[in-house]
Amino acid sequence: MAPPSHDPGNAPGNVPGKVPGKERLDRGAKITVALLFSAWLIDYVDRLVINLALPSIGDEFDLSRTQQGVAVSVFFVAYALCQIPGGMLADRFGAKRVTCWALLIWSVFTALTGLAGSFAILLVVRFLFGVAEGIFPGASMKAVSERTTPGQRMSANGLVQSSNAVAAVVAPLVAAPLIAHFGWRSAFFSVAAVGVFVYAAVRLWLPEPQDAGVRSAAPAGGTRTIVRSGTMWAFAGMFFGYDIIVWGLNTWVPSYLSEERGLALTSAGALAVLPAGVATVAVIVGGRLADRFAGHQRKVVVPAMAVSSIALLLMATASGTAAFVAWMTVAIGAASLSYMPVFAVPLRSLPPALTGAAAGLITFGGQLGGVVAPTAMGLLADAAGFTAAFGFLVLGAVLAAVLSVFTPQDSLSFRRALRLPEPAPSPLPVAAESEQA
Repeated sequence: MAPPSHDPGNAPGNVPGKVPGKERLDRGAKITVALLFSAWLIDYVDRLVINLALPSIGDEFDLSRTQQGVAVSVFFVAYALCQIPGGMLADRFGAKRVTCWALLIWSVFTALTGLAGSFAILLVVRFLFGVAEGIFPGASMKAVSERTTPGQRMSANGLVQSSNAVAAVVAPLVAAPLIAHFGWRSAFFSVAAVGVFVYAAVRLWLPEPQDAGVRSAAPAGGTRTIVRSGTMWAFAGMFFGYDIIVWGLNTWVPSYLSEERGLALTSAGALAVLPAGVATVAVIVGGRLADRFAGHQRKVVVPAMAVSSIALLLMATASGTAAFVAWMTVAIGAASLSYMPVFAVPLRSLPPALTGAAAGLITFGGQLGGVVAPTAMGLLADAAGFTAAFGFLVLGAVLAAVLSVFTPQDSLSFRRALRLPEPAPSPLPVAAESEQA
């Protein structure tokens, strides 16, 4: 059987130019999902550990909340800046190779975080850690695109990206006891070691792309078509709004529960299990909805962000810890439904030759949210308290909902907005190329 075309409109059994609905994952797609789920899991655990360690780091280095926010945001500056270059590197050198580079290098810098002897050194190490992790998302999403058909794509990506919410469960359960009993540095050493094992697994077992024996030419303009597109930047803005919520909560909820509610770090970590579990399910459901609707992101994003906005306001003004956690669970669960729909139309519509750059650009927008939210909320918490800081997150929900309405809702309108040609009827066969790490 001939391998499927690079072009999403020419998947076997589909009408050219029409993107199909949801399909079952085949064996290669399942292996890809399992390995990249593991890679994303350790990626997220690595970056979440610092949120749990912030109170201890702040005490050791005598940092204000604003400085603690900067320690988180400096990672996101580098992480955001490397999203588009990371996608371009994956398009140029191969998704598997770039994924493996990222895994190995960021594991080294995770370990070096545990060796930081001053606030200045910590900032430098976290910036370089952000560079290493920043080249990963575009490569990962490209790897999924190359190993799935368009009808499998968002369901597969939803399963992979659910690792982010799982990491929000795993990180406090693993890191909080380590920090409490052995100090904050031990947590970074431990997760770095796991990262090396995940690197080896991806390098050895990631399947070859489905289209290893065919190649379709990228549209005229190549990556410039993506980077110069106002439409693509609107999708990036949608993800920016989403990630303001996610990184605002991830950064400051542990400190809030510890400092304002008087909970021990281990107890605060345990309370994160419920909202993270709900978010895990929501990301998977959002991926399935994105495939079922063949895009049409406003059908999911608008109602999801409306619910999230209301829940965030109720969370910010909650008088009891139980109510705070309950409304946080609703807020993050509703917002997480929007995760994969943000990516759906671009990743279902573009040829794999451009998916690395496209995923990198959208993720870049999200990581700007990671730059803005921790520091802005730290400033608000210092100046006006945590109620104002958590209320700030509603702006992200509103932005995501508005942009979801004004972006293309399907592949046809998306291609027209980017002035891309309609899919060719057949690909050009070429010799298979190795993509070994």
